[in-house]
Amino acid sequence: MMGPLLELRRRGAEVHMRTLAAGVEPVRAAGLSCEAIDPAIEAVAMDDHEARSQVAAGKRAFEVWAERARLEVEDFGGALREVSPDLAIVDTTTFGAKAVAEREGIAWAESRPFLLEDKAPGLPPFGFGLRPKSGPLGRLRDAALGLILARFDKDVRLPTANAGRLAAGLPPLRSIEEARHRAPLTLYYTAEPFEYARPLPEGVLTVGAGTWDPPAELPRPLPEDERPLALVACSSEFQDDGEIAAAALDGMGDRWRLVVTTAGVDPASLPRSGDAIVERFLPHRPLLEQASVVVCHGGMGITQKALAYAVPVCVVPWARDQLDVAARVEEAAAGVKLKRRRLSPARLAAAAKAAEACAPGAARVQAGYEATGGDPAAADALEALCSPLIANRRK
Repeated sequence: MMGPLLELRRRGAEVHMRTLAAGVEPVRAAGLSCEAIDPAIEAVAMDDHEARSQVAAGKRAFEVWAERARLEVEDFGGALREVSPDLAIVDTTTFGAKAVAEREGIAWAESRPFLLEDKAPGLPPFGFGLRPKSGPLGRLRDAALGLILARFDKDVRLPTANAGRLAAGLPPLRSIEEARHRAPLTLYYTAEPFEYARPLPEGVLTVGAGTWDPPAELPRPLPEDERPLALVACSSEFQDDGEIAAAALDGMGDRWRLVVTTAGVDPASLPRSGDAIVERFLPHRPLLEQASVVVCHGGMGITQKALAYAVPVCVVPWARDQLDVAARVEEAAAGVKLKRRRLSPARLAAAAKAAEACAPGAARVQAGYEATGGDPAAADALEALCSPLIANRRK
């Protein structure tokens, strides 16, 4: 959310944020008021990586969000009472906070940094990592998988949405379609050609990729030689994907200057490789300005940030929504996918080299993001959403 929020602040708005404890000081340093959410919410750890299948992992993720939702109701309600905002912007996975925003009847928008899950004509169902397929076989495939997805929506997604609503004192909803896009505005952090061409639900506005980084400096200068720079990034929310970083360190050091950000993975657990820089967290902006390729798990954040800098990606989808992200990378010709079960140092090195050749596709995605108007367009939409309230107050 930081790009649109900083744009609103630049225009004179007063902005208050509630976020994870580790994010408070960077947000304050950027000039916004910020407090930590209730630590009890953060204590409900996302442990979906321990599940034994993709379906079980998805179910566990929604169970975690449902557990957090019950705690969010009082926490977010207290923040609204304290600040009395003209407008609230709420993350898409905070089901309790979204229910409170709806209950209070305030102007509010949903911040969606993940792909849409809605059905759309001619597109594969979400969650299977598939590219569009035309003709009778494509329609048969999508119809069959759509039945599986409908069951998951009913048994898993809808109960989580209703957990937040019930905790907030709202009546439960009867279908997943009712539960989606209840905010008057959804800021959708992507755009074509990364996202498939599709009709967007009412109120959904594509605003490109989020690219904000907290200010920080690299711990030491990058090696200076003729090798291209590769940024290797593990998931910011732990999912035990250190094997990607280990394979990169084992297989890519000869041809690439490597910078590895491990996030939740302990750098000490990884092999040492020549002059590679390995840190838990580093600012990505100065690296992406020089990188020739990004190797990652396929999270929406790092994948789209790389493409926003026209850097092609080599995706090793690990779990969560990452199969669908990888499919869009391939469809946009903005990089390549290497299946998790095929990961090895040699194969990753070859895939990274193949991804490097996808720079034209990455540039097309960058242009698509920029065509949305980005942070200023998002700020315009947010101002329009709350302008009637402000006008009435001034009267």
